[in-house]
Amino acid sequence: MTFQIGDKVVYPNQGVGIIENISTRSFGSAYEKFYLLRLGCQSITVLVPFSHAANIGLRRVTKDREISRILSFLSNGWCATHSDWKVRFKENTEKMQSGDLLKAAEVFKALLQLHVDKPLSFREKKMLDRARHMLLAEISIARNVAEIQAAAMLQRALGKAGLTLPAVL
Repeated sequence: MTFQIGDKVVYPNQGVGIIENISTRSFGSAYEKFYLLRLGCQSITVLVPFSHAANIGLRRVTKDREISRILSFLSNGWCATHSDWKVRFKENTEKMQSGDLLKAAEVFKALLQLHVDKPLSFREKKMLDRARHMLLAEISIARNVAEIQAAAMLQRALGKAGLTLPAVL
């Protein structure tokens, strides 16, 4: 998959960014092309080699129909979570690093459900906040709405499952 300057893409576990530049760098006698990606939320720039973009999980922003599926998932039922904190954290980390928005939604919903019953650890609070941010950013871009409207869509979906969208923790 190739991207152009100005394309909005998702960098796994970090969120949505924009391809700002495409450059070539030399390493000895070898040349490598890179995407210069600016991640919006932190104003961080990342160089992603063309040859590793797929392995890293760099992808286009989710389509609107997939957003509908994710909102439907968030509005129905409960998620099973592992009771052992270490196992749960490892599984959730792997899901977040996959770059798959549905897996990020699974982490988000599972941590919200857990948060209803007991306080989350610091690391799980950070993960919940990151999943929340990733969902809001992609819903906002895919549906072409402001983040406040994306938050309202997310809250409506969560409300159907008896959950509430937390403020930034």
